[in-house]
Amino acid sequence: MKQGLKIAIGADHAGFELKEVLLDGVEGIEVKDFGTYTPGSVDYPDFAHLVASAVEKGEADYGILICGSANGVAMTANKHQGIRAALCWKPEVAEPARSHNNANVLCIPARHVTVEEAREIVNVFFTVEFEGGRHATRVDKISC
Repeated sequence: MKQGLKIAIGADHAGFELKEVLLDGVEGIEVKDFGTYTPGSVDYPDFAHLVASAVEKGEADYGILICGSANGVAMTANKHQGIRAALCWKPEVAEPARSHNNANVLCIPARHVTVEEAREIVNVFFTVEFEGGRHATRVDKISC
């Protein structure tokens, strides 16, 4: 992972354990944890809006959202202008999410990936650069 990044992270109850594991041992980056802080049942939009807002306002360079399927957090985050939240369940999906779509929020489905897979997805997402060029023209057409 690139040194000096600011990352906002959030999860619901289904993503709580994976969030905690991913946070353990993170060095060289600034992480703002928006919760949840316990495995008790919570509503995923509450955390998705906090993370998306932090990225949208420039308080974080990127975001990570984790829930059971990652669909709910991705849908919620993508309601924010300037957010391009990508649901990534394997590294091969994370790579074009960054290089072609310039995704700025990574959404991980905790119930469908192992810890090792999640770590690899995070590593790819935060090391791949946006290619720009023809992809920039397309990305510019996303916002309404």
